[in-house]
Amino acid sequence: MSLQGHIVELQRRHEALQREIEKEQHQPNADEVKILELKRKKLQIKDELAKLAVSETRH
Repeated sequence: MSLQGHIVELQRRHEALQREIEKEQHQPNADEVKILELKRKKLQIKDELAKLAVSETRH
């Protein structure tokens, strides 16, 4: 997969996690542990995207 393809896939996963977080937050009995785990995963993807952006600008 190309670098750009990888970035697009990470952005797609990031957006999907955001939707899942919002969906869980609107549940009557929202699972806070699940929400925190989803947010952690989303942050990891954001960090990876930032690293790839730096890498992309260096080339």
